[in-house]
Amino acid sequence: MENRDQEYRESRLSIRGEVAVFTHANPGQRNALTQGLRMDYAEMIERVRSDDAVKALVLTGSGGSFCAGADIRAMRDRFTGVTPERDAGDAARSRILQLQDWLERLRGVEKPVIAAVDGPAFGAGFSIALAADFIVASQTATFSMVFNRLGVLPDMGAIHILPRLIGLAKARDLLMTARPIGAEEAVALGLVYEVCGPDALLDTALDLAGRFAKAPQPAIGLTKRLLNRSFEVDYGTFVDLEGCAQSACATSADHRDAVMRFLDREPARYDWDRLASKRAALSGKEST
Repeated sequence: MENRDQEYRESRLSIRGEVAVFTHANPGQRNALTQGLRMDYAEMIERVRSDDAVKALVLTGSGGSFCAGADIRAMRDRFTGVTPERDAGDAARSRILQLQDWLERLRGVEKPVIAAVDGPAFGAGFSIALAADFIVASQTATFSMVFNRLGVLPDMGAIHILPRLIGLAKARDLLMTARPIGAEEAVALGLVYEVCGPDALLDTALDLAGRFAKAPQPAIGLTKRLLNRSFEVDYGTFVDLEGCAQSACATSADHRDAVMRFLDREPARYDWDRLASKRAALSGKEST
């Protein structure tokens, strides 16, 4: 059988059935978003997007940390290096644009993406989690838009995404105070989908991802694509996009199969509650 796992510079990709697990693997730096990890993300995203056998993607960390933020050592080196950057402002803008390129592609992956957060998800780590469709957090997870502490503004799309998820006032609190919040407050804000113990984190994320294995992939992908545009376009433009997307789904094999199953009184392939109960029974856990 072909080995579909892959080791990157500071991470690894593991294919578990129909779910890809991308693990930040530099715990010595608390999985900081170094240049190496940025390059890993760019390569991993293309791999996952092009693999039709992968139905969902889980992002996680190692060593008790999801991602503690930017590479502070690299920031220091830019100030103290023997040869300081020429046109430093333009170089910084170039770095941000390169980062945004793969981050936008991560948000646009037409497969469910689950962030499994243990320990700190600070700064860039918080922004990466926000790019996922669902966040599952351990009881020891902490989130912070730490950017202002470093004299910079929140980036990686955080100022755009966070108000759309939790509202302007609550986003203003997190973005401007840079205060850390725990998993339970993140649940109350609507950021986190589920909280569990650290030892159960990856299994919980895999269970959630696995429930999408039977989902109609074109419909799920297009639903996600339209959701990502839903705050940016007017209603008339949106329903035009909706019509084009629906025409693709209405002629798909998934739609035909679902209709015929309904008429033949057969169970649907994609039934969230039934899939949850079935997977819980197989794993010996109670359904939640």
